[in-house]
Amino acid sequence: MTLRAVVLCCSLKPSPAPSSSELLGREVLTALADHDVTGEVVRVVDEHVKFGVSTDEGDGDGWPAIRERILAAQILVIATPIWMGQPSSVAKMVLERLDAELSERDEQGRPLIFGKVAAVAVVGNEDGAHHVVAEVLQALNDVGFSVAAAAGTYWVGEAMGSVDYADAGPKPDTTGAATKTVAANTAHLAHLLAAQPYPPS
Repeated sequence: MTLRAVVLCCSLKPSPAPSSSELLGREVLTALADHDVTGEVVRVVDEHVKFGVSTDEGDGDGWPAIRERILAAQILVIATPIWMGQPSSVAKMVLERLDAELSERDEQGRPLIFGKVAAVAVVGNEDGAHHVVAEVLQALNDVGFSVAAAAGTYWVGEAMGSVDYADAGPKPDTTGAATKTVAANTAHLAHLLAAQPYPPS
């Protein structure tokens, strides 16, 4: 079975500006392809998403179209930079919009998100990657996403440095290895849940 993934790039920069978080997100997507997963990358700031905690904030809100992609996929990857030790404001907006899924149920009474698997990719020039991974994965799990073992990959540059991930060169034994693990474990769990969904509560 071929599964589908959506990578939400939570860069503050609109396209076509280069984005290290998008680069790492695309690397996760490439690694997922080795495990029968296809997908796409969506740069959230390009989609005119409104602030809010509903599935549709109306009047040109870009979130409903993104939500359709998430619901049609089995895997969601949040790719975010670190700013002041935190996920980007765009990532936090995405989590706030996903809060609406707590009240959305399938015909058996399960949250629509049950059965979907989440992972996180983080880049930044300061320490804080573990905090960002933990914060984002906890929020995603709260709304119903499952989380595989070692579901976060990251790259963090030198403190107070100015080198971006895109300019740092390949890191096959560190970030690259973590990305392969994220992809393998996330795809494995997603395949299991696709074949045998969670039971109704």
